[in-house]
Amino acid sequence: MKHFALASLIAGALSLPAMAADYTIIAPANPGGGWDQTARTMQTVLQEAGISRSVQVQNVPGAGGTIGLAQFVSQRKGDPSALIVGGYVMVGAILTNKSPVGLDDVTPIARLTGEYEAVVVPASSPFQSIGDLIAALKEKPGAVSWAGGSAGGTDHIAVGLIAKAAGVDPTKINYIAYSGGGEALAAILGAQVSAGVSSLGEFEGQIKAGTLRLLAVSSDERVAGFDAPTLKESGLDVVLENWRMVAAVPGLTPEQKAAVSADIEKMVKSAEWQKQLSDKGWADTYLAGDAFDAQLKEDIAATDAVLKDIGLVK
Repeated sequence: MKHFALASLIAGALSLPAMAADYTIIAPANPGGGWDQTARTMQTVLQEAGISRSVQVQNVPGAGGTIGLAQFVSQRKGDPSALIVGGYVMVGAILTNKSPVGLDDVTPIARLTGEYEAVVVPASSPFQSIGDLIAALKEKPGAVSWAGGSAGGTDHIAVGLIAKAAGVDPTKINYIAYSGGGEALAAILGAQVSAGVSSLGEFEGQIKAGTLRLLAVSSDERVAGFDAPTLKESGLDVVLENWRMVAAVPGLTPEQKAAVSADIEKMVKSAEWQKQLSDKGWADTYLAGDAFDAQLKEDIAATDAVLKDIGLVK
């Protein structure tokens, strides 16, 4: 009987590999922003879909994610339970800040989502259209203040590209960088700045509530559910997508990387994840393995070129 009971316990343990993983996800920004939303959505889905027993999220803000990235690399090396969320913003911050730690120091797992940038103003703003805002920018670039994420990140790049497309020197823009989406949102709502730029999903609630006015989006075509033109149709040749990714620590064995990758693949294919994407308006841009590694290298090179073009990196 004892032998049977022991065999049953062993068989039961071996049959539950999918439930064995516990994860800690580092969101390298303050609560409220896109990385925090991504990490907490992952937390919800990994648990609801039965992929992980326990998932914790830790916020480590600062310097466009590079503080959290450096801590992640130095403190969690070889730990398969540790993950970090990053993306286009982090690529720009690494280049702009000349960070000693980069994405080649982690183990990229997958690109998860993509989202377009939105240009917004508070409801009380005199700017009724993107044309109004651009006219003011052309007249006196420094008088138009822009709130967004960290220096060199997607939001900063978007403003630089908008200025360049409008014929304004990108080095003259008055861009105020915030370490988290929540801080930038508060500044915009409080009319402490002229306009704000961030991923559309970060402003969706306030746009629909009427406290923010959406002037334009950085997509190639209009976004369903939002009454706003694209920058392109407004005469500004700018199309920009803010993508987000998940990475594991350096020093994983091939088996450990495969296990983490399998869990992330199960997550993105789950009904729970697809519902979250639909609810949040995130595009499913899932890409993993060698294809993602190659795309990441291309994106880093392209971002470096854009940052140099608009004067943020020399």
